[in-house]
Amino acid sequence: MLADPFFYALAVPAIVLLGLSKGGFAGVGAISMPLIALAVSPVQGAAIVLPILIVQDFVGVWAFRRDWDRRILAIMIPGATVGILGGYLLAAEVSATAVLGVLGVISILFAVHRLWLDYVGKVTTSSDSPASVGFFLGIASGFTSQIAHAGAPPFQMWVLPKRLAPATLIGTTAIFFAIVNWLKVVPYAALGQFTRENLLTALVLMPVAIASTFAGVWLVKRISPKRFYTVIYILMIAVGAQLIWEAASG
Repeated sequence: MLADPFFYALAVPAIVLLGLSKGGFAGVGAISMPLIALAVSPVQGAAIVLPILIVQDFVGVWAFRRDWDRRILAIMIPGATVGILGGYLLAAEVSATAVLGVLGVISILFAVHRLWLDYVGKVTTSSDSPASVGFFLGIASGFTSQIAHAGAPPFQMWVLPKRLAPATLIGTTAIFFAIVNWLKVVPYAALGQFTRENLLTALVLMPVAIASTFAGVWLVKRISPKRFYTVIYILMIAVGAQLIWEAASG
C-alpha cells in the first residue's frame, strides 16, 4: 500500500470527483487522473483507479437499475469491446497525449454547438441517428477508456443529442461503463498492473469512492432535466479543456 501523504492529498479529491461523475455528473471526473498522476506514474495511477471505478459503477447501476436504454447499449458495447482490444494491442504504438488532445478539441466543439442550439431554441432530438455512428463512437469510447480512462466524451457525443430522461441517461451511462471497465480488467491484468500495492491502495480509498458516488446520485436527482443537460454540456467543455491541457503538458 502506498504511504505517501502527498498521494492521498491528491487522490482523495480525485476520487470524490470520480464519485460525483459516476453518480450522474458525467465528465466531472476527467481531472482525477491528471491529479493522481502528479503523485504517481500514470500507469500506476490507472491501475489503482480501475478497481475503484468498478465499485463506483456498481453503486451507479444499482441506483438507476430501472432506467436504461437497451438499444444504445446493444449498439455501443460491441464497439467499445473492439476499441478496448485496439487500445491494448496498440498501447505501445499510440501517443496517448495526441489522442487526448484531439478528443478535447472535439468535445469542446460538440458541447458549444449543443449549447448554442439550446440558446437559440433550435435544439433537436437525434433519436434516429444511424447505428453505425453509435458503433464507431463506441469504438472510440472503448479505445480512449483503455488508454486513459477517458471514454466519456465519445459516448456522450452519440447519446446526449437523444435527450433521454436524466435518469435514463445516467442509468445507461452507468451500465455502459460498468461493462467497459470489467472488460478492461483482462488487458490490465495481462499488462501486470494489478500489483498488491496498487490493490491495497485502491481498497483504502474505497470508502471515499462509495460515499462520493451516493452523493452524486443524491445531487443529480434534485436538478431539473433542462438544467441537467446544460450542466453536462458545460462539464464537457471543462473536460475538453482539461484533456487539451493534459495533452499539451505531455
